[in-house]
This record gives sequence, C-alpha cells and structure tokens, in this order.
Amino acid sequence: MLAAENGSIPRAKVGGMADVIRDLPAALAQQDVIADVIMPSYGFLAGSVNAIKLAEFRVTFSGSRQSVSLLSTPNPDVEGAVIYFIDIQDGVFSGKPHEIYSQGSDERPFAEDANKFALFCLCVATAINEQLLPMPDLIHLHDWHSAMFALLSQYDDNFQHLSAIPCVYTIHNLAIQGTRPLRDDSSSLNAWFPNLLDKLTSDQLESVIDPRYRHCINPMRVGINLCAKVHLVSPTYADEVLKPSDHDAGFFGGEGLEADLQRKQDSGALVGILNACVYDELGDETRVALSVKESLGIAEQDDSWLGLLELMESALLCWQGDKQWVTGCDQIALTRISGLWRRVWLSKDTQVYKLQSADKPSRNKHKGPSMLVTSVGRLTDQKVLILRQRVLLANGQRVSVLESILQALAQAHPEGVFILLGSGDAEIAREFSAIAARYANFIFLNGYDEAVSDALYRNGDLFMMPSSFEPCGISQMLAMKAGQICLVHGVGGLRDTVADNETGYLFFGDSLAGQAESLLERFSDVLGEYNSDKWLNMERLASQQRFDWANSALKYKQDLYGFA
Repeated sequence: MLAAENGSIPRAKVGGMADVIRDLPAALAQQDVIADVIMPSYGFLAGSVNAIKLAEFRVTFSGSRQSVSLLSTPNPDVEGAVIYFIDIQDGVFSGKPHEIYSQGSDERPFAEDANKFALFCLCVATAINEQLLPMPDLIHLHDWHSAMFALLSQYDDNFQHLSAIPCVYTIHNLAIQGTRPLRDDSSSLNAWFPNLLDKLTSDQLESVIDPRYRHCINPMRVGINLCAKVHLVSPTYADEVLKPSDHDAGFFGGEGLEADLQRKQDSGALVGILNACVYDELGDETRVALSVKESLGIAEQDDSWLGLLELMESALLCWQGDKQWVTGCDQIALTRISGLWRRVWLSKDTQVYKLQSADKPSRNKHKGPSMLVTSVGRLTDQKVLILRQRVLLANGQRVSVLESILQALAQAHPEGVFILLGSGDAEIAREFSAIAARYANFIFLNGYDEAVSDALYRNGDLFMMPSSFEPCGISQMLAMKAGQICLVHGVGGLRDTVADNETGYLFFGDSLAGQAESLLERFSDVLGEYNSDKWLNMERLASQQRFDWANSALKYKQDLYGFA
C-alpha cells in the first residue's frame, strides 16, 4: 500500500485515510493477506519510531539528482508486516515542522504537495525496480498522492518491469484531485519527469489530462484510468460518483470524472466497499473487572464533564506552545470554558452521577450541560457548507444554519452546549469564531486533539455530521460506538451507516436551501424527542451497530484484489 497517512505512526494522521491504513492491514492478515505500507517520512516520521535504514539510492527528479533513504519498522499491529519510509533530506518534503500536507496558495493549489508526492512515487517505483523492496503480488494506491506511481509503472519505459504488477486504486475523497499543469511550471508533469511527457502517445496523454483543464494532468484520473480496479469507500458513494456534480444544487458526484468512473463500472472494475471501525469488544471477565473497579471508585479514564473541560483547556494551552500571541479564537474558547467551570462551582449540587445504560458506556456528569451536541471534523465546505447557509427566521432575522441551531438549542435547553472541534479553512475558522463570541452555548475549538475528540464521542448526546458529501466517514461510526445518536446528511457512507429514526436522524434536500431547511427540521425533531423512550432505544441500537473490518477485509480480498 502506498499512502500519505498512517494512523499506526504517531503524528502521521490527518484524516480518515490514516485510520484505514492503520486498521485494514490487521484485518487483511486474518484473511491471509499481508499488506506492507510505504509512505513519506516527511523528514520526521521515520526517526520518531526509530526506523532502520535499509538502503540509500538516487533518483533524478525535476532535473536534479536526489539522495533517498529507504527505512523500515515492523507494523506494530500486524505480525510479519512492515511499514516503509521514503526519506529525502534536501527540503523537498520540508515545510512547517511535522507537517504532512502543505496549505499551498489559491494561485498555485497543491503545488508543494504535488511535488513531494510525485517524488515519493518515483522513489517507490525505483526501490521496487532496483529490488530494494520485495516484489509484491499487488500494489494498492490510495488517493491522488500515490497515483503517479501508476503513470510511471504503465507509461515510463524505465519501469516497464513494474507494468506486470497489478495496481488497484482507492478513492477516499474525489473532490481533491491534485491537478497540476502539464508544463511551464516548477510543479508540473514536465518539470518532474522531463523525458516522459513528450514520449506519451496521444491516447496515453488523453487518459491522464484533466477533462476540464486540458493543459493539466489530473493524478486522480491517472489512478482511475491506469489501475486495474477502482474502489470507493462506501456503496452509496460508488453510485453517487457516477453522476455529474451540481454544486449549486448541493450535489457532489463525480467532480468531472464521472465518465471515467462509469467506464470502470461498465467493465466491472468499480467496487464500493464500506470502510469500517475497530470495536474493542469486552468479554464477561473484563466487564466484571471494570464493574469492580467502578464500585471501588477506580476509573479507567475520566469520562466526566469536568474531565472534558480539563482536556479542552489542556489542548488549547498546547496549541499556544509555539505561538507568540494568543489567538482571538482560542481566547474566546478559553473564556467560554471558564464560564462552564463557574457554572459547575456555583452550583450547590456537586454530586457526581451516572447515566445508567446496560448497552451504552456510562457517562459521568458533574453538573454538565442538559444536552451536549458535538461535532468533530475538518473545516472545509465538504463538512460545514450546509451549516454556513443563511436562513430567514420567523422574526425576520437572517442567520446561518449554525446560529439557528444554537438559538433553538438555547430555547429548548438553556444549559445546553454545542462543542465543535476542527481545523482547516481560515475563513471558516474566522466565521465560527465570530459566532462563538456571540453565542454562549457554542464552543469552537480550532484545532485537532485526539483526547478531546475521543471525549466528545463518549460524552455527547447528539453528534452532528452535516457533510455535503461523505465518501465513508469514520466519525459517525465512532460516535455510534459510544452510544451517541447522530444527525447526518443522507449521502455516501453516512446513508450506509445511520438508519433514519432507528440509530439516528437523516436529512435530505435537492438544493442547498432545501438541505438547510431539512437539517433544521430534523434538529427540531431531535429536541422534541430527546431523552424520550424512542431516544433511549435509538441510543441502545446505535451502540450495538457493528461495521467491522473482518467483513470489509474479505470484500477487499475477493472483490478488489481478486485473491482466491
């Protein structure tokens, strides 16, 4: 597997792809398939796990010779499997310290990242070609970052021996395609591989250029057209991408590549397999041991409201560690959290109590909010476009959907709180920060912290995931695993995992305005049914859902890899 992220390695996770690269190899091993992973070191990952250097070699990239180190470490989760690193110390992979992706600029999107991932693919192709890596039975490429490997193995004469190795391609997010110019730019196909572009036949070139920007190469399209099979990470998303996108109507489909994907579908080479979640099932003996510890007041982890407040404060302080000035966004969050602390200590009742449920993990509340709404995800239009839509309220006020939700929450539950954890687009962060300044029941944490994320899953009453599109999604699975009901847009993997009125709430809509209206209507349903018998039954059913890797790994083995 070639991938940009890997949750098995500390600080190598940005999004859901990292969870797949961490969890899938262990499940495949149970199917007698050993999956090694190779990824960039980004100048720090290999050293962080004390990886052993296996070899040094040189490649020619962008007209200059590059010195490359190949390192490895055993996969901590899979016996006999290896994680390899490509390390280059000349600055190509450098950016901000410990950075996986570069933000780039609006004028040259993906330029820096496209350079480093094109070089990464060249290094992997060279390492296999020179027998520095074991010859695999199959190569699994993940997203646009690794797609240029397929271009080299299929169209570059220097790597003709690699063309016999089957390649399959997983699309985690079709909206990000890594498109760059063919030439006349330092981040372009001709700059990376000067001798390759002019040798491509017209048919070969036609298969890899962007259908909308014909002067550009599209790595996502490279992966789709040059790999034997293409995999989408949920069955519903595999259907959605066959249709053209209509952003004005709020529909995100094939993003210009629907014709290529339809050809794959027609040839039987397109598969939709749902990603999965790891469940730590407890045996009877373990459950008894935990019950004894609870009776003695010994907690395995602090699942109290006070514990969540402490985790949020700690994360905010850590984010300030390398900054000269405290950001306004973080100051607003700290101020709101201080207000929640005051609410706790001003209360006369400081008794810690538990919500008892046989199937849902117990949640300790120390004068916590009467309703806790949570959300965890990247700040991108994919995730929050619907929350940003403007709606007209009955009083004539025009506000965002998020503000309307906060007003409704405050009216139904004066002590209710909405906590949103996420980072990404700076403009969205400024918008949400301004809302947090106006609404006392909204805490916006502009960053990512694993401990806070986990605590939000465990403590929340309602998890919101109003994505405009969602190839699969892992957050809703993690929330459901903790017994938290989800309110989600009925698209992609969200539709495949959340059953409306059974394990959560779905909203729909044929336009952005319709989706915004539907979301608010469903949130009204949530407020009306909260803590009812129906609600408690939905919590129980949500916690019982199992989207396990064993089932998905078998489909990977048979339907995607074609292994008997």
